[in-house]
Amino acid sequence: MNSNIEHIEKELAGLRNELKNHSLYKKLHTIEDVQTFMSLHVFAVWDFMSLLKAIQMNLTCVSIPWIPAKNAELARFINEIVVAEESDHDAHGVIKSHFEMYLTAMNEVNADPSKMNEFMKMIQSNNTVAAALESLSVPQEVKEFLNFTFDTIKTNKTHLIASSFTFGREDVIPDMFISIIDKATLENNKSYDSFNYYLKRHIELDGDEHGPLSLKMVTELCGNDAQKWKEVLETGKKALQLRINLWTGIERQITDNN
Repeated sequence: MNSNIEHIEKELAGLRNELKNHSLYKKLHTIEDVQTFMSLHVFAVWDFMSLLKAIQMNLTCVSIPWIPAKNAELARFINEIVVAEESDHDAHGVIKSHFEMYLTAMNEVNADPSKMNEFMKMIQSNNTVAAALESLSVPQEVKEFLNFTFDTIKTNKTHLIASSFTFGREDVIPDMFISIIDKATLENNKSYDSFNYYLKRHIELDGDEHGPLSLKMVTELCGNDAQKWKEVLETGKKALQLRINLWTGIERQITDNN
């Protein structure tokens, strides 16, 4: 492994461990807790696509006249992720984005989509992300998480966007959710096929291939530029800290609801 990558992963180990052992996980016991979680976590599911699209715009050619990508391997990697995230098969074979699959899973467990629906209407009416968030009644940690994502995108520095994408998106522990859904299935005599499919599909896609290629992408983008490596580490730290903060905000909401 590249020595710079090793250094970054060592530096981020503490934050990753903090996220993995966040007290939020101990508060998720019932389907009602999952409902609250999903109604806020959906914002992080949504903004992931903008990070991905920003990298696609910078590593592939999406303008006319077309010219070959500088690195065809990285272009293929990003395009493959876009295909999977933006136009995958759902549990019933229907083509949907993973964001739309998540909304379907939310509907299945009766999670409240109203905040996200309100937000999407504002975005579709050409409001900025910051303006839409400002008027939204969601925890401050949700707003700060999304604002950081879009501030990073606005830099148009591909290595920073790739850092947030690669190091800052440590996901929830799917096994925990599968166990809650299994328990709810038994208690309610109801099937949660869409949610189970979403979780298992996520595990499948985030397997052995995407991780190493993400690290290779960062390595290619930074090369021997010490300043870029420093900025990648700073961005990775900030992104992970804001993910931890997001979990704290969701945990507080769950506690307030109980």
